[in-house]
Order: sequence, then structure tokens, then C-alpha cells
Amino acid sequence: MNFKDLSLEQIIKLIENKETTKEEVFDYFQSRINKYDDKIKSYNFINKDWLNSEEWKLAWIPIAIKDIFCEKWVVTTCASNMLRDFVPPYDSAVIEKLKKEGMSSLGKVNMDEFAMGSTSESSAINITTNPWGTDRIPGGSSGWSAACVAAWLAPAALWTDTGWSIRQPASMCGIVWFKPSYGRNSRYGTMAMASSLDCPWTLTKTVKDSAILYNIMNGHDERESTSIPGKDIIDDKIWETKDLKWVKIGIPKEYFEEGLDEGVKARIDEAVEKMKELWAEIKEVSLPMTKYAIATYYIIMPAEVSTNLSRYDGIRFGHNSDKPYSSTDELFMNNREEWFGDEAKRRIVLWSYVLSAWYYDAYFKKATQVRTLIIEDFKKAFEDVDAIISPVAPTVAWKTGEKIDDPVKMYLSDAYTIPASLAGLPGISVPCGFAESADSEKELMPVWLQILTPRLEEQKLFEIANVYEQATKFWEKIPEGFED
Repeated sequence: MNFKDLSLEQIIKLIENKETTKEEVFDYFQSRINKYDDKIKSYNFINKDWLNSEEWKLAWIPIAIKDIFCEKWVVTTCASNMLRDFVPPYDSAVIEKLKKEGMSSLGKVNMDEFAMGSTSESSAINITTNPWGTDRIPGGSSGWSAACVAAWLAPAALWTDTGWSIRQPASMCGIVWFKPSYGRNSRYGTMAMASSLDCPWTLTKTVKDSAILYNIMNGHDERESTSIPGKDIIDDKIWETKDLKWVKIGIPKEYFEEGLDEGVKARIDEAVEKMKELWAEIKEVSLPMTKYAIATYYIIMPAEVSTNLSRYDGIRFGHNSDKPYSSTDELFMNNREEWFGDEAKRRIVLWSYVLSAWYYDAYFKKATQVRTLIIEDFKKAFEDVDAIISPVAPTVAWKTGEKIDDPVKMYLSDAYTIPASLAGLPGISVPCGFAESADSEKELMPVWLQILTPRLEEQKLFEIANVYEQATKFWEKIPEGFED
């Protein structure tokens, strides 16, 4: 049976109605991995055995897992040399919840090393390409997962998002990302990058697929200090909503100024017109602290990164170098110099600078104060509107290698996603068309619309996104060459 035109929800219903079996679904995706994964190189480890148990909500649907979530007795490397042989003895919290409801893990999907990168070119294992274009990046750090779902090598993937790690790849590969409010999902058992920003979540084909996984994965975890009390369940009645008469949509003027590609802007403008046709009220809003978001992020994030990476010293975790040493410090330096990649080293150096005694007040303390101002920006904007829409990225996917030697230019591609991460807001993206690449090849690449709502208002987010998605149907497209 061919499942390529179906959503996660539709496949689950086929199994429940006994029109197919969980074995047939698992074998179907295994066969697609065998056929197509050499093209995009998304998997680090492929699980050949589906789990046999009684039926639950996910009906043992196979899902791809980012190589950052601990799975009991499964090698979990964070796509690094430092952890290339690490086998965790327990499951992360989100893996536990998904397994209890019938998930079958397809395998570990590659990533930028320790989730650090904007282009999927920083893995210690391999790089990947965007299934929509010729030798183009799929975004980062979750680009492998986005490429995997876009090429239909999995019906959904589990990933983490810190500043843009799901949103930018999903946009560039043409699939739906969803990120809940910070704290909705437990980070327990998820290898930390930047603890005040990390958010485990999903990549899927449709908005409703994201909601299915959200209902399972969110909820309080006493093992994780930032976990929000209680459980949020999305009301099924929202899927019956057909228009946006009840919605005020805000468009931040700062997101449509210098740097936005004309093709991307044209698709976003068309999405705004479609929302008007659906009776949404459109209103301009201002987020004046946006211009400071990237600088703020690239102070706070590397500071937290280096704190979290300090455990990888070759003694507590990680490989031990064979180089001779005369002190513990020299042992640590040998291990880290040999086993960390360039991006990890770059961010550790940034932290060492901003958290030093001489510069802490001037940089890190000031960045945390600006973060508070960014949060206040969004609170003020949401007093007038129900949701905010924007592009996900200023351009479509660019060529592999084009920006890897210019990290500052690469970091600037995250201007539209970082503010929401600093504010801990829920967000989702839906497809809004295709735009030509800016290079001479003029390839048509996906453009995605970002939708944000106030903190803890995930249901409103799903409802708005689903109405737009059902009115456009862009999600049904699949990249050329991956159709059969």
C-alpha cells in the first residue's frame, strides 16, 4: 500500500479500521529509507524491528527521532565524535510518553553537532541536502529531520528547537513545524544545548498531526525544574472551524524591512490576502526590540551551551584522548580539542568571553535585561491582536557551503525566529507557496508562514493554522524524485 499522500492522522485511521497493518506501515517507511536515504543522508541509525504491543493512540506508527533524545540501549551521539559510542540506560521523558501511546522508533536522525548550526553542515557524521533543490541546505540544526519528513522517509519526526532549529529547516524543506510554549514539554533525558531556550517538539506534514503528538507529549514532569504544571489537551471542536472571523492578526513592521527576499515577501503578502479572504482582521504591530534579538541570543545561548558542554570532558562523558598529559586541565583540553567540532568550540569561546569577570555585566547581564524587554514587546503586541504572522526565514534555502565560512552571515538568517524563542512563545508554520532562489539557478523552493500566539495559547495557534492550511492545501505536495 502507498502511504505517500496521507497524513499521520490518516495512517492511524487506516490501521484502526484494519485497512492496513502496523507491520505494513513500518515496512513501507523502511523500504523508502532504503531507496532514498542515500540521496539525503538523514539517518545515523535505522531501527529494523517494530515494537509489538497492544494498540494505543499512535497505533505503532513509526517516527524518526533526533539523535539528541536518549533512547534506552540505543546509541545516541548528538552527531558528535565526543559521544559516538554513548548508549543511554533510560528513555527521555518525551520518548517515554510516545512509547506508552504506541510509537515505534524508526531510528536516529542526524543533526548539527550538539544541535549547533544553521545549515546542517556541522555534523561530525555527514551533511545532508534539501530534497526540494539541487545541492541546497535543508536548514539547521534539525535539517536532517526536516529533509527526512519532506522526502516521506517518516510520517513525523521528534526534534528540539532552541532558536530556529525546527522552524528554519521546516520552512526550507516544506513541512509543518510546531513549537509549544517553553516548559510545556519536559526536557528530561534530552541532551541540553541552551537550557532556558531548548524545547522538544515535532515536524509533521499537517497541523493536526502536530496536535496529535502535542496531546501525548505535553504535561508536567517532576524530574524537570522548568516543566509547567498540568496537562493541555486540544479540543477536537477546533478542527471544524472554517474561517478566521474571530481573529485579529498582527503583522510586525520590523519583520518586513531590510533583508527580506522579494520572492519570500510576495508569498507572505499572498498569505495575508488569503487570511483576509477568510475574514481575519489584519493589523500592523510593532516589536521595536527585534533589532536586538540576534545579539541577545548570541550572548545568552553560547553562555548556556558552554555550561552544558562542560560535562563532556572525557571522564564523566565522552571520549578520552591518547595524547600525553601532565595535569587534569591538560587532559580536559586534549579531550575537548580532539573531539569537539568547530561550531562547538566557537560557541564555547564566545561564552568564555561574555561570562568572564571583566565582561559579565557589560554583556551577559545586559542580554538578560534585553530579553525581558523582548518579552514585554510581545505582551504589548498581544494586547491588540490574537496572533502574529511573519516569514520564517528571509530567503529560501541557499546552496550547500555558501555561508559556512561566514558564521555571522549565517546567524543573521535566524532573525524572525529568535525573538519568539527568547520570549518562550508557542509557534507553528504552514506552507504558503514557493519562491525562486536568488542564485542563477532560480530553483523554486518552499516558503513557510510563521504564526505565533501568546504563551500557553496553543489551542488558538492550532485553530488559526488549520483554517489557513485547509484553505490552501500546500501540504499535499512532495519533492520531485521522491513520489513513488
